[in-house]
Amino acid sequence: MSHSASFPHEHSAHAHTPRVGDFAHARSGDKGNRANVGVVAFDEPCYAWLKVHLTAQAVADYFRPLGIGAVRRYELPNILAFNFVIDEALAGGASRSLRLDSQGKALGVALLELRLPGTDAPRGTS
Repeated sequence: MSHSASFPHEHSAHAHTPRVGDFAHARSGDKGNRANVGVVAFDEPCYAWLKVHLTAQAVADYFRPLGIGAVRRYELPNILAFNFVIDEALAGGASRSLRLDSQGKALGVALLELRLPGTDAPRGTS
């Protein structure tokens, strides 16, 4: 029996909009009620593109449904990376939160799915 699944995002206007995951890896974790999300670009062109498009505001807008607080972006150009610190991201923190992901481990993977506008993406992406 063959089965061909079709996902809604494959046919939407966003199907050709690049994802963060087209440019980088990510890892995340908790610091109390804050989450750290590290994003490491694949190479220098990807880092340059993300520097323009993956803003603290873009990350804040993406995670807003979680009821987050402020988002700060730190640039680490020598290792082609960014660190996002997201306040109030864990509903009280690991020992107080009732969320399934109380330590923010899934936030990095979730951020890789963020689609960013921009037609100037480096070759080989999206």
